[in-house]
Amino acid sequence: MPNEVLLLLVVCVPLLGSFVLPLISPVSEKLRNYAALALLLITLACAVSLMPAAMAGQVVIVQFGGVEVFQLDRLAVFMAFVSSMVGSIIVFYSFGYISEYDHRSEYYFMVVLFLGSMMGLIFSKNLLGLYVFWEITAIACWRLIGFFRSPDCVRKADKAFLVTVFGAVCMLFGFIMIYAQAGSFDLGAIQQNLHGLPVSNLAVALILLGILSKSATVPLHTWLPDAGVAPSPVTALLHAAVLVKIGVYVYARLFLATFAVDPIWNVVVPTLAAVSALVSAGAALIETDLKRIIAYSTISQIAFIFLGLSIGNSVGVAGGMLYILMHGIAKGGLFLCAGIVLHGTHERDITKMGGLIHVMPLTAVSFLLCAASVMGIPPMGGFFSKYMVVTGAFNAGHTALALTFLAGAVLTLLYLFRVFNLVFLGDSKGPWEARGVHEHSAGMVGSVCALAILSVLAGVFIQFPFDFVQSAVQQMGVLP
Repeated sequence: MPNEVLLLLVVCVPLLGSFVLPLISPVSEKLRNYAALALLLITLACAVSLMPAAMAGQVVIVQFGGVEVFQLDRLAVFMAFVSSMVGSIIVFYSFGYISEYDHRSEYYFMVVLFLGSMMGLIFSKNLLGLYVFWEITAIACWRLIGFFRSPDCVRKADKAFLVTVFGAVCMLFGFIMIYAQAGSFDLGAIQQNLHGLPVSNLAVALILLGILSKSATVPLHTWLPDAGVAPSPVTALLHAAVLVKIGVYVYARLFLATFAVDPIWNVVVPTLAAVSALVSAGAALIETDLKRIIAYSTISQIAFIFLGLSIGNSVGVAGGMLYILMHGIAKGGLFLCAGIVLHGTHERDITKMGGLIHVMPLTAVSFLLCAASVMGIPPMGGFFSKYMVVTGAFNAGHTALALTFLAGAVLTLLYLFRVFNLVFLGDSKGPWEARGVHEHSAGMVGSVCALAILSVLAGVFIQFPFDFVQSAVQQMGVLP
């Protein structure tokens, strides 16, 4: 199959296929569920099929009416692989989790549309296309966070929508300023027309507002812990696979691969990231709501990605890209484990749990393995990405920042071990056996086990993802 067709399929299959799902639902809900999973598996297969072309440096572009709309490169296909892989596991997990709730058809429609818009954003070759798909993700996010329709859920969904759309409007003004300076919205033309000259600081600041709001970086982070009112597979999708990773992807796409910025931003962005890492890690350490703790953890770990991408050397950038993969796998596992715990106990306060390892042994082990990856314990995949990010900061001369993030890494150890201890170890506060608490469906447990195993394998076979991200960094032209 021609690569141009594969590139078109990786975007259009989930994006357009999502609109078919509500039509299938009246015929068979089971068929609709499997169709949603099939759409994402096809997307994943197409992304994997495009990897050899990306590694070979082939120019693959999809045009409509003479306008170049989508383009393949290593950064884009890497993000497509991570998003579609984790997204497929989350949808499979949803079969058991969502089955007892209303609005199931809308759920699958929005999840697949969400991932389809992510594919469109990833491969967009111009700023306008990127902005359109960025806003589609905001709409899908809004509906998914407000899934349960209670006044509190709707209020928090509205909050997420308003914060991220405010950032998006600021970003759009930044894009318009880029157009005024470069004379084009096309990413390739912008790079060529600027001749290596940095874009205006005001444009960078406006675009960063959009990026930081979507990636829930302090002080634009408050909507993300509140998004925990959504079903657990939704929060896994937001935190691990798609939403918060959009910001770091656009940062890499624009500020590393497309145009130059004033060197001052290589200090401002990692400093903001350091503040975000410490503040959110501190919040996770004192929070008692299970999903809010994991949400604060996401905010903290996203800061590590920003550190890697913003310090400007190849070690840090490669570490930041690896972090996207490792965090996506492990954090998805943590949220899905939390979903099993909440589904079984109907309790969110970790101080009221305890002893769950006896009735949820596979969930407990999976949680521990995924947490070990997030903490950066060798030989888990998260160790290598965290090591490279911090090493890149030291190599760039940002010693104070590197030490700050090491402190953030220590806090990560503390709050995740605290969660594991209070939820799974110690005396039961149930008693769970008497209440019939168990691990729920085999599909849900199998999903968290798969993510835990992937967290281990990603570290054991680190050479494969490392080689790919290293080639992507070279293609972006990042200095050693």
